[in-house]
Amino acid sequence: MAKIPPGPPLDGLRRQIARHRREHPTRSNGLFVRETFRLERDAARAKAREWFDTWPKAAYWTEVESWRQLEGGEIEFTMRRLPSAD
Repeated sequence: MAKIPPGPPLDGLRRQIARHRREHPTRSNGLFVRETFRLERDAARAKAREWFDTWPKAAYWTEVESWRQLEGGEIEFTMRRLPSAD
């Protein structure tokens, strides 16, 4: 069986993303409301369900915009929705 080479280190990319988020904290196209969370897996699922219950996907285009699993089992994720269901 062929050995799969390790993937590229992601530390540099993580630092770049963190720096960009610090330098542009209110960056927004004005269309969506975004909120980022860092929670244990079960709490993350509950928080996402809360968003979908409060702002239904069909009316607010609610979605999990991005997510990643951190060391220690925490999930960092960004929820996105429209500010109103006009």
